[in-house]
Amino acid sequence: MPTETMQSETLKSTIRDPRVVAVIERMQAERRRPPTGGPRENPEDSHNPFDYSDIGFSIHPEQGDLIYMLCRGMRATRVVEFATSVGMSTLYFAAAMRDNGGGKVIGSELVPAKVATAKRNLVEAGLADYAEIREGDARQTLRDLGGPVDFALIDGWPLDDEGPSLALQVIKMVAPQLRLGGYVMNDNAEPDFLDFIRDPQNGFLSVTLPQKGDRVFG
Repeated sequence: MPTETMQSETLKSTIRDPRVVAVIERMQAERRRPPTGGPRENPEDSHNPFDYSDIGFSIHPEQGDLIYMLCRGMRATRVVEFATSVGMSTLYFAAAMRDNGGGKVIGSELVPAKVATAKRNLVEAGLADYAEIREGDARQTLRDLGGPVDFALIDGWPLDDEGPSLALQVIKMVAPQLRLGGYVMNDNAEPDFLDFIRDPQNGFLSVTLPQKGDRVFG
């Protein structure tokens, strides 16, 4: 398992704004996981996202750098993320929207305490005007994104039942709102999500990118 500790040197980031980088560095230094490892490491256990209201299961900075660069390169102005958690990915998206000259990241988060934390982090980074965090179930909050979406991050809570994953349910809802040539990223590699993305009939091209040592974006 990759280490969760922050290296002592200053974080090297594609983002040049020291105010944003300072918040990312703080969040990375504060990163921790529950002793059990969380839902991904223990899928057989019953997990409730409200049991982890003080823990952010967030992307890592190298993933955020990729998100930021892709959004800058495609001149993205409307992006969406499931789920926001404490706002690490939101910071990278919002920084890209600002640096592209304007835009909005629309996030969805079920746990109110995490919504509050994410909003504080955005204010601290000076990026609050570029983010809209919708509190509640993403299957409801992301039904209408207000126009074509350039980029979607699907990185939400894994379900512990036999039904379709949340990732699959959300991408099926978001896909019709994604513009031609838009990007989708997923961090958990849910099997049914991958089946959907890799089915040529659904209109996507797919590649797996190694990140964080033994972790991937798919």
